[in-house]
Amino acid sequence: MMLGEVLAEVIRGGKVESVHAGHVVILAADGSIVFQKGDPTLPMYSRSSLKSIQASAMVRAGLDLEPRLLALVCASHAGTSIHQTGAQAILAKAGLDEHSLQCVMDRPIDEELRRTSQPTRLAMNCSGKHAGMILTCHINGWPIDSYLSPEHPLQKAIAQEVETMSGETIANTTVDGCGAPLFMFSLLGLARAIRNLTISTDSVHQSVVQACRDFPEMVSGQGRLATRMMQNIDGLFMKDGAEAVNVASLPDGRSFALKISDGNARAVPAATAAALKILGVDAHEVEENTFGGGKPVGTIRATF
Repeated sequence: MMLGEVLAEVIRGGKVESVHAGHVVILAADGSIVFQKGDPTLPMYSRSSLKSIQASAMVRAGLDLEPRLLALVCASHAGTSIHQTGAQAILAKAGLDEHSLQCVMDRPIDEELRRTSQPTRLAMNCSGKHAGMILTCHINGWPIDSYLSPEHPLQKAIAQEVETMSGETIANTTVDGCGAPLFMFSLLGLARAIRNLTISTDSVHQSVVQACRDFPEMVSGQGRLATRMMQNIDGLFMKDGAEAVNVASLPDGRSFALKISDGNARAVPAATAAALKILGVDAHEVEENTFGGGKPVGTIRATF
């Protein structure tokens, strides 16, 4: 069932107050499963954790960007100036501006900007991906006004890349929060796709992964999970997604994918650090506190 097994506990006053169940699968360098909880064979939506695979399909179709901007195509960004101007720069290569974006309007994820900004498509955390999609269409002479249709040549190319990298057939296609097609396949398939991306000798895959490693601040934002872990762990690739999905890999192919079933992202950092520990990596994470009266009274901790 979707619930899975308990992956994290919320501790208050030395007692368990809440739990977060889910699924996790951890792969050794050779691709064998070294650890799992829940059922990683269940079909799930990968959300934004799949953006590196989407970007790979774009690069394969001719998208040619400097690494900093390619990392932004893989991003769920914070909406700061470097992210918004980066998306504008991608669109400008097609002679277009933010009015061509078809992602939904949103405020930046960055907390201060979210309080002080109005919703725009450029500020939406997927605007880099959408800008990359638009430029890819421009390069190929594909229609831009329908670039989000599952029947569009770009989205068919992305679906093919997903199936090739995961080794699975897409079980269902729906719409992601940003408006782009979203594919359902197993968490194990997702872990294998990220491992395959990392160890691939294909220059397309190498360019995508290395761009994210070199410019982690473009992939997420300062202080956010994927950015800080890639900054702190040499060679790490990481990409989280909505509804509490996260994937990561190391250069030798060690990889994991996890999903918190209730979609609550507060459990993701602890579960991520625990998964990396099983792979022999110190995430340099401090346990997140729970508070009472403004003071720490407990933590959020992984159960594996």
